[in-house]
Amino acid sequence: MLRFAVSVLALAAAAPALAQSAPEDDQIVVTAARAPQKLDEVGQAMTVIDRAEIEARQTVSIADLLSTTPGVTVTRNGGIGGLTSLRIRGAEAEQTLVVIDGVRVNDPSSPGGGFDFANLLSSSIERIEVLRGPNSVPWGSQAIGGVVNIITQAPTDRFRAHARAEYGYANSAFASAGVSGGTGPLALSLTGGYLDSDGISAAANGRERDGYRQYGANGRATVALTQDIGIDLSGWYAHSRVGLDGFPPPDYTLADTADYAKTQEVYGYAGVHANLLDGRFRNRVAFTIADINRDNYEPAFGTEPSFIGRGRSERYEYQGDFRLAEPVRLVGGVEHETSRYDDGFLKRSVGITSVYGQAIVQPIRALTVTGGVRHDDHQRFGGRTTFGADAAWALATGTTLRASYGEGFKAPTLYQLYSAYGNEALRPETARNYDLGVEQALVEGRMRIGATWFHRDTRNQISFRNCAGATECAAYPFGRYDNIQRTRAEGVEFTVALRPVDALTVSGNVSYIDSRNRTPGAAFDFDLARRPKETAAVNVDYRLPFGLSVGGTVQMVGDSYDDAANSVRLDGYALASLRAELPIGDRLSVYGRVDNLFDADYRVIAGYGTYGRAAYGGIRVTLD
Repeated sequence: MLRFAVSVLALAAAAPALAQSAPEDDQIVVTAARAPQKLDEVGQAMTVIDRAEIEARQTVSIADLLSTTPGVTVTRNGGIGGLTSLRIRGAEAEQTLVVIDGVRVNDPSSPGGGFDFANLLSSSIERIEVLRGPNSVPWGSQAIGGVVNIITQAPTDRFRAHARAEYGYANSAFASAGVSGGTGPLALSLTGGYLDSDGISAAANGRERDGYRQYGANGRATVALTQDIGIDLSGWYAHSRVGLDGFPPPDYTLADTADYAKTQEVYGYAGVHANLLDGRFRNRVAFTIADINRDNYEPAFGTEPSFIGRGRSERYEYQGDFRLAEPVRLVGGVEHETSRYDDGFLKRSVGITSVYGQAIVQPIRALTVTGGVRHDDHQRFGGRTTFGADAAWALATGTTLRASYGEGFKAPTLYQLYSAYGNEALRPETARNYDLGVEQALVEGRMRIGATWFHRDTRNQISFRNCAGATECAAYPFGRYDNIQRTRAEGVEFTVALRPVDALTVSGNVSYIDSRNRTPGAAFDFDLARRPKETAAVNVDYRLPFGLSVGGTVQMVGDSYDDAANSVRLDGYALASLRAELPIGDRLSVYGRVDNLFDADYRVIAGYGTYGRAAYGGIRVTLD
């Protein structure tokens, strides 16, 4: 499969590229240093997805879009709404930090503290930045695999409005609408969305559909107190319900049940910014909150929830960004976070206080060097110091060379510390990562090719230990969490982007990632579960002279194993999709797509179902 994917990229790269020159790419990103930077000044591997691409791909679930980006794999327990895990470069899903409008949204009530991408829909999302590799200096705990930074629609000065509605397979209806505008010192944006689908059976051998429903809204507001001082506010709300399948008697294997789960997510940001010294010294003070309530129901045993999870994190932070001189910039901050956990039986909280600093230096115009250090003081395990450095050299030939060294850490979750399986002596997971990359712009910027190599070692990884017969944890007959696992991931990522003519865009990527268990024992050097070595994706979009846009995506995923013992094999698969959109006037367009065009039968988790061929159609309205 990897050989086929490389061949596809080679054919894409061979396409003619003989059109007018394209402007230099001056994209600004905020995830690498947690402050605005030009992309060609960043030494770490990043992928940027803007609203235009989200709309061109007709995205509903953001996880589906992210699964076609370099170094990223996604697994889902059944249909839309099922537990959805995203892994970056073979790291654990819980080692991916997710941020929405400046709020860390990983769930403190989940066992590993991960973020469930099941409920992240595209309604209001303006931009996504995916940083691959550890980056704990600016971001702190959990940024071992990488960071997914979600940015929603920003407030605008003048009135704008947009709406979208679609219907398709499994009686699926999705609608969203948003407005933005400003008057005087106030500017705001507001978006709402609704999705209702009969879904598919979560169990692959099941017959009853497990449906999904979500309604949600988010908003952002800015208030300019003066030209250099302002207030920034944002909020996010989503309420979701999904049908589940369980393990009923007498076989206790995955099968149809009437189980279901409800999730409520509330995220908020309130901050003040002040730009001093003619904009050379930018300051930000903020309070953020993430509140996640999860309830599982098993109607066969009653109407009350069979499980509840209440996770809440509150964060106070200050950040300063000071341009000391034209080639020297200092970025740093102080933070304190309190996380709370409640499962109906146990209530616990823990705090962590952090300070970090980074220097961004340009010794010569084309070279940007960034270095930083962070210290975290955790209420349970004490202090942890983290380092990171990267460099980007943008040559006049169109070549950009990148190199980075990054450290990451992940604090134990409240469940891992204090539950019936908890261990209060746990230490943080740690990782070290090395990156080397090159990107080349050709044909006056209409073609870009890139390659990145990385190597990551993770130590003290927290894993569940079976204590039967083990003297070191004899007091825990049902097992406990411990720092017993080591892992290693190494791989290469290739990317290509073409625009041979203004109407045609082609992009593709191939990743080869070898993720292995390095823990001494029976599973030493085995593949990590659900980590395919080869992944690839190719996207082609073309706009005809009369306005019709047509496109397609081919996604390829190699073989993997469903378990740590490498005894249950998951075969690789290839998925193809087609899409089209036709404008009707300046404000209205109609669109449609077919996913899994060839009706491939595949599994990403053993025993769980996946979608076959599915078609959808809709309309889009824009007013501005």
